[in-house]
Amino acid sequence: MTEKKAGKEVLRAVKFTLFSISAGIIQVLLTTIILDQIVRLKPYWLCYLIGLAASVIWNFTLNRQYTFQAANNIPIAMLKVAAFYAVFTPASTWVTGMLTDRARWPHLLVQVLVMLSNFVLEFLYDRFIVFGKSIDTNARAQKNAGRDDP
Repeated sequence: MTEKKAGKEVLRAVKFTLFSISAGIIQVLLTTIILDQIVRLKPYWLCYLIGLAASVIWNFTLNRQYTFQAANNIPIAMLKVAAFYAVFTPASTWVTGMLTDRARWPHLLVQVLVMLSNFVLEFLYDRFIVFGKSIDTNARAQKNAGRDDP
Protein backbone atom coordinates (compact mmCIF):
# COMPACT_ATOMS: atom_id res chain seq x y z
CA MET A 1 0.00 0.00 0.00
CA THR A 2 1.37 3.39 -0.95
CA GLU A 3 1.89 6.09 1.64
CA LYS A 4 -0.92 8.17 0.09
CA LYS A 5 -3.37 5.23 0.24
CA ALA A 6 -2.34 4.43 3.80
CA GLY A 7 -2.98 8.05 4.77
CA LYS A 8 -6.43 7.90 3.16
CA GLU A 9 -7.28 4.75 5.10
CA VAL A 10 -6.14 6.29 8.38
CA LEU A 11 -8.28 9.36 7.65
CA ARG A 12 -11.18 7.05 6.77
CA ALA A 13 -10.79 5.25 10.11
CA VAL A 14 -10.67 8.57 11.98
CA LYS A 15 -13.84 9.81 10.25
CA PHE A 16 -15.59 6.51 10.97
CA THR A 17 -14.55 6.79 14.61
CA LEU A 18 -15.85 10.35 14.96
CA PHE A 19 -19.16 9.56 13.27
CA SER A 20 -19.48 6.42 15.38
CA ILE A 21 -18.92 8.49 18.52
CA SER A 22 -21.72 10.83 17.43
CA ALA A 23 -23.97 7.82 16.74
CA GLY A 24 -23.00 6.41 20.13
CA ILE A 25 -23.98 9.66 21.82
CA ILE A 26 -27.36 9.51 20.08
CA GLN A 27 -27.80 5.90 21.14
CA VAL A 28 -26.84 6.54 24.77
CA LEU A 29 -29.02 9.65 25.03
CA LEU A 30 -32.02 7.95 23.48
CA THR A 31 -31.60 4.53 25.11
CA THR A 32 -30.30 5.26 28.60
CA ILE A 33 -31.36 8.82 29.32
CA ILE A 34 -34.64 9.30 27.46
CA LEU A 35 -36.22 5.85 27.15
CA ASP A 36 -34.82 4.11 30.26
CA GLN A 37 -34.54 6.95 32.78
CA ILE A 38 -37.21 9.46 31.69
CA VAL A 39 -39.86 7.39 29.89
CA ARG A 40 -39.04 4.26 31.93
CA LEU A 41 -39.81 1.99 29.00
CA LYS A 42 -39.53 -1.70 29.91
CA PRO A 43 -37.96 -4.11 29.21
CA TYR A 44 -34.57 -2.49 28.79
CA TRP A 45 -33.78 -4.41 25.62
CA LEU A 46 -36.62 -2.48 23.87
CA CYS A 47 -34.94 0.80 24.82
CA TYR A 48 -31.71 -0.61 23.41
CA LEU A 49 -33.36 -1.68 20.16
CA ILE A 50 -34.91 1.75 19.51
CA GLY A 51 -31.67 3.57 20.31
CA LEU A 52 -29.70 1.19 18.10
CA ALA A 53 -32.01 1.75 15.12
CA ALA A 54 -31.69 5.54 15.41
CA SER A 55 -27.90 5.40 15.68
CA VAL A 56 -27.57 3.00 12.73
CA ILE A 57 -29.51 5.30 10.41
CA TRP A 58 -27.45 8.30 11.52
CA ASN A 59 -24.14 6.42 11.17
CA PHE A 60 -24.98 4.93 7.77
CA THR A 61 -25.95 8.31 6.33
CA LEU A 62 -22.82 10.13 7.48
CA ASN A 63 -20.36 7.34 6.71
CA ARG A 64 -21.74 6.71 3.23
CA GLN A 65 -21.42 10.38 2.31
CA TYR A 66 -18.23 11.45 4.09
CA THR A 67 -16.16 8.47 5.25
CA PHE A 68 -16.49 6.09 2.33
CA GLN A 69 -17.70 8.72 -0.18
CA ALA A 70 -19.69 6.03 -1.94
CA ALA A 71 -22.01 6.50 -4.90
CA ASN A 72 -23.33 2.95 -4.74
CA ASN A 73 -27.04 2.13 -4.82
CA ILE A 74 -28.51 3.32 -1.51
CA PRO A 75 -31.20 0.61 -1.18
CA ILE A 76 -28.66 -2.15 -1.85
CA ALA A 77 -26.17 -0.63 0.59
CA MET A 78 -28.91 -0.34 3.21
CA LEU A 79 -29.92 -3.96 2.62
CA LYS A 80 -26.33 -5.00 3.25
CA VAL A 81 -26.31 -2.99 6.48
CA ALA A 82 -29.69 -4.54 7.37
CA ALA A 83 -28.14 -8.00 6.83
CA PHE A 84 -25.36 -7.12 9.28
CA TYR A 85 -27.89 -5.96 11.83
CA ALA A 86 -30.13 -8.97 11.20
CA VAL A 87 -27.35 -10.95 12.88
CA PHE A 88 -25.87 -8.34 15.23
CA THR A 89 -29.16 -7.02 16.65
CA PRO A 90 -30.63 -10.29 17.93
CA ALA A 91 -27.25 -11.36 19.31
CA SER A 92 -26.56 -8.02 21.01
CA THR A 93 -30.15 -7.69 22.24
CA TRP A 94 -29.94 -11.15 23.82
CA VAL A 95 -26.54 -10.36 25.39
CA THR A 96 -27.87 -7.00 26.62
CA GLY A 97 -30.90 -8.67 28.19
CA MET A 98 -28.83 -11.41 29.81
CA LEU A 99 -26.26 -9.05 31.28
CA THR A 100 -28.66 -6.34 32.46
CA ASP A 101 -31.83 -8.19 33.43
CA ARG A 102 -30.36 -11.48 34.65
CA ALA A 103 -26.78 -10.75 35.68
CA ARG A 104 -27.69 -7.23 36.86
CA TRP A 105 -24.76 -5.54 35.14
CA PRO A 106 -25.08 -1.74 34.89
CA HIS A 107 -27.03 -0.75 31.77
CA LEU A 108 -24.50 1.83 30.65
CA LEU A 109 -21.55 -0.57 31.00
CA VAL A 110 -23.29 -3.20 28.89
CA GLN A 111 -24.25 -0.63 26.30
CA VAL A 112 -20.66 0.63 26.00
CA LEU A 113 -19.26 -2.91 25.65
CA VAL A 114 -21.80 -3.79 22.95
CA MET A 115 -21.14 -0.49 21.17
CA LEU A 116 -17.39 -1.14 21.10
CA SER A 117 -17.89 -4.57 19.52
CA ASN A 118 -20.34 -3.04 17.05
CA PHE A 119 -17.82 -0.31 16.16
CA VAL A 120 -15.07 -2.73 15.16
CA LEU A 121 -17.31 -5.21 13.36
CA GLU A 122 -19.27 -2.56 11.49
CA PHE A 123 -16.17 -0.71 10.28
CA LEU A 124 -14.78 -3.89 8.75
CA TYR A 125 -18.15 -4.88 7.28
CA ASP A 126 -18.81 -1.42 5.83
CA ARG A 127 -15.27 -1.05 4.48
CA PHE A 128 -15.12 -4.38 2.70
CA ILE A 129 -18.73 -5.50 2.11
CA VAL A 130 -21.10 -2.52 1.99
CA PHE A 131 -18.92 0.10 0.33
CA GLY A 132 -15.84 -1.90 -0.76
CA LYS A 133 -16.00 -1.45 -4.54
CA SER A 134 -17.72 1.94 -4.45
CA ILE A 135 -15.37 3.78 -2.10
CA ASP A 136 -14.42 7.26 -3.31
CA THR A 137 -16.94 7.30 -6.16
CA ASN A 138 -19.40 10.02 -5.11
CA ALA A 139 -19.30 13.63 -6.33
CA ARG A 140 -17.35 14.79 -3.26
CA ALA A 141 -14.63 12.20 -3.86
CA GLN A 142 -14.45 13.05 -7.56
CA LYS A 143 -14.12 16.75 -6.74
CA ASN A 144 -11.37 16.02 -4.21
CA ALA A 145 -9.58 13.77 -6.70
CA GLY A 146 -9.50 16.66 -9.16
CA ARG A 147 -7.70 18.77 -6.56
CA ASP A 148 -5.01 16.12 -6.20
CA ASP A 149 -4.21 16.16 -9.92
CA PRO A 150 -1.48 18.57 -11.09
